[in-house]
Formats: sequence, structure tokens, C-alpha cells
Amino acid sequence: MSALTRSLGALGAAALALSLGGCVSLFPKSDPAQLYRFDAAVLSAEQSAAPPASQFGVVRGGGSFTRAASGDRILTVDGGEVAYVANSRWVAPAVTLFDEALAQAFDANSGAARLISRGQTAKADYSLRVDVTRFEAVYDRGPKAAPLVVVSLRVALTRADRALAGADLIEAQVRAGDNRVSAIVAAFDQAVGEALNGLVAWTNRTGSAPA
Repeated sequence: MSALTRSLGALGAAALALSLGGCVSLFPKSDPAQLYRFDAAVLSAEQSAAPPASQFGVVRGGGSFTRAASGDRILTVDGGEVAYVANSRWVAPAVTLFDEALAQAFDANSGAARLISRGQTAKADYSLRVDVTRFEAVYDRGPKAAPLVVVSLRVALTRADRALAGADLIEAQVRAGDNRVSAIVAAFDQAVGEALNGLVAWTNRTGSAPA
């Protein structure tokens, strides 16, 4: 163990796995040992639209989640330095919470797309791939200012005949109200909601477009 690692340990900073070397723990204002979740409660404008004339089934066709943010720690970026918020975690891995929020967004959707389970793939008209490429709080105004939460999704919709119906990049950016963990989590919640609402709207449009 290096002298730097021992020094960080003495300060109480949690060490990361060797593959994520260089990451440290960040200390915004928070109470110790807090657990958080995001509910992505923002609703899309399509919620109030009239029911579509026809519907189509969509099954999740794989995807990925940026590795550094996929666990239960809250990822931050400050210039070239990657860090996690100390003493605060998601109540479950971020990838699990995101998948749950995605399913809820489609359940609440009143558009044409209907998310179906993998056991019903025979009923799927499309396969939807979602890669979460960014899921982080960016300290673009300095380490003491409120960070900008960025959630980026690279999405692709493929027809049952394996022809690509469309692909796009959907991104949401929300400034936290303060440099406090509760405010940062609220910004994550809003950003996830906006990104997923954008995803659902895009899926409705793309899947309903003429082949």
C-alpha cells in the first residue's frame, strides 16, 4: 500500500477498486451514512394525450451502464478528477434503480409503446437498447458550488426483422440547488425523469413512424 493510500485512509476516505484508481471521496454537506434513491417522478406531456389508435410492444434488448456510476455510490466529476460522495449511497445500485425507473416511465406512458417482459419476446414488435453513458454530478463551477447533474442515454430501436428503426442520444442536465447531498440527489431525480420521459417520447415517435 502506498503512502498516499495510507494517508487517504487516515482521513477516512474510502478507497476504490484498483481498476478505478485515482478516484477519491468527496465531502459535500451531508449527514453521515445516508441512503438515497431517485424516483424519476417527472411526467411527460404525453401523459395527457388521447390514447393512440394502435400500440406496439417493446422489449429491452440489452444495454449497458457506465461502470464507474453503476454501483451504489454517487459519482462526481471535478475537472479531470473523479470522486464519490462520502458517507452517502444509493439505496441500491444505480443501475438497478435506473431499470426500475425506466419500467415505471413506460408503465405511466399513454403513448403507443408498451414495455413487455423478456418472457413475452414473441409479442414484441421492437427491441430497445439503452446504454447509460453518463450518470454523474459535474463540478463545473468549482468544488464548493452546486454541481450540474448529467444523465446521458444512447438508445437504439430495432424492428422484429432486425432492421434499425432509429438511434439517438438523449441527455438531461439539471443544476443542483445547493452543494448538499439532498440537493444533488434531487437533481439526479429530475435529470433521470427528464431523460426517461425523453426516451419514452422518442420510442413512441420512432416506433409509430412508417417503416
